[in-house]
Amino acid sequence: MSRRLVFILLVIGSLLVASAAFAQEEHGPAHWTYEGEEGPGHWGEISPDYAKCVDGSAQSPINVTHAQDADLVDIAFDYGSTNLNILNNGHTIQVNADAGSSITYNEVQFNLLQFHFHDPSEHEIDGAAAPMEMHLVHANAVGDLAVVGVMLVEGAENPAFADVFNNLPAEEGEAPVAVSVDLSALLPADQHFFTYGGSLTTPPCSENVRWLLLDMPVELSHDQIAAFAAIIHDNARPVQPLNTRDLFHDAS
Repeated sequence: MSRRLVFILLVIGSLLVASAAFAQEEHGPAHWTYEGEEGPGHWGEISPDYAKCVDGSAQSPINVTHAQDADLVDIAFDYGSTNLNILNNGHTIQVNADAGSSITYNEVQFNLLQFHFHDPSEHEIDGAAAPMEMHLVHANAVGDLAVVGVMLVEGAENPAFADVFNNLPAEEGEAPVAVSVDLSALLPADQHFFTYGGSLTTPPCSENVRWLLLDMPVELSHDQIAAFAAIIHDNARPVQPLNTRDLFHDAS
């Protein structure tokens, strides 16, 4: 093979690699939704990166039932406040937390990254879903996740959530608001919990999540729930089999 031909082949190869990289950068992760041919039943077919969504054995959410009572270590919340860095990403509305808030569980610190909402709840309690569920997503130093789940039910208007639900971005994109949110006020007074090892509830469905689902729900008003549903609704993955996983309830 001549040097000229080798050079031409190398150039073509480089262009193909560059083109593939550009296409990946342009298109990003494979598109998914909560319904139809790109809905939860098909996530595993959309991309090889989403294979866990169909063949994983520790998927979330689950129906929380028949949990084993145990004397579990309390979740130590060290929450401050955050600016309302609010984002509509097309799948949910989330608030990206400023640095400085964390939980400690089993002597491991997990830093709060963001919290977001699902309508209806993704987890079920004895087969029943709540109107909404809030997920507070934390990561430790090696990238493992701990997600605190809070069931949101209809009741009195909740002033702790007022700035969030009064500023929900109707269109995709960021809409930061110059107010501060007290993160600890978003939590119920009783912080007993259920726990199990699970996954992200959205693609790629990675199975590196310690779920901490609080017993006590938090009330939102009808109008607060309706404000979210007017923008995003039915963004809940169906419950997945528990399989052989342990499901514990904090009975301390």
